[in-house]
Amino acid sequence: MSQENASNKPLIRYVNRQQMSWCAVDVERLIGEEHPARAIWTLVGCLDLSSFYQGIESSTDEGGRPAFDPQLLISLWVYAYSQGIGSAREVARRCEYDPAFQWLTGLEQVNYHTLADFRVEKQKELDGLFTQVLAALSKEGMITLEQVMQDGTKIKALASTRSYQREGTIQGHLERARQRVAEMGDPRNEETSPKARQAQARARREQQQRLESALEELQKLQARKSGEKAKSEARVSTSDPQARVMHHSDGGLSLSYNAQISTDAAHGLIVGVAVTQEANDYGQLLPAVERIEERLEKEPQQMVADGGYTTRKRLKIWPNGK
Repeated sequence: MSQENASNKPLIRYVNRQQMSWCAVDVERLIGEEHPARAIWTLVGCLDLSSFYQGIESSTDEGGRPAFDPQLLISLWVYAYSQGIGSAREVARRCEYDPAFQWLTGLEQVNYHTLADFRVEKQKELDGLFTQVLAALSKEGMITLEQVMQDGTKIKALASTRSYQREGTIQGHLERARQRVAEMGDPRNEETSPKARQAQARARREQQQRLESALEELQKLQARKSGEKAKSEARVSTSDPQARVMHHSDGGLSLSYNAQISTDAAHGLIVGVAVTQEANDYGQLLPAVERIEERLEKEPQQMVADGGYTTRKRLKIWPNGK
């Protein structure tokens, strides 16, 4: 290389990732005008959310920390479900970088505990919200109930085989969990960080609650079994106690739930959902009809289901002989 070429080096703007940056963000322009998140926000805002606001304890008179707007939490969950996301941790993570989630929150950070607790504590109110949506769709003629398709699917629980325990083992774990929770109040057991102490206390209380729930589910399972040996062999998962062992299409067995879905054939809209512990679909057709009738105040004219739902006894007692 000549001396002239060596001195004439190209100027390059190299990437520098060892820095912090402040960026101005126009929140309204994070997503387009036709984005589904906007439609979900508008739809949820048109519903009657009064039951969600009534449970908020903080107020202008009493003070307290402002609560997240129920419209926001509902919209986050609805949009998350539409994207196939069912984890509170994943929703909270998406709020940090996903434009649609950031638009919904207005760039606010929403803790995953807030999301998870809201879904559990407001289950009854959310169920009523589902009824409101179905009623609105029915009024617009999008749900006819002329033909309803019924189907079930087995969903594997997030539980390892090691969590599947008998009563004696669960009792032992529960006793140790209660002892640890009691020790949290001992002033001799001080942590260096109050935040770490709070997190540890919460984790231990949650573990105790899971074990108590597992013991309760085990007792229900034992009540359904006959014989002392069968009862002593009964087991449940300590991490997902309501799950039951079920057969899957691949021939395997695993801790699962049986999800039942009723869909109006006219526009493919879901009109009924339930999750059961039953390993088969034999007894699920009539409850599905009753759920639809309760929500929409009319019976489906025709139910279409596979042979796993039918028995001669149930065909005889079909409502109105249909």
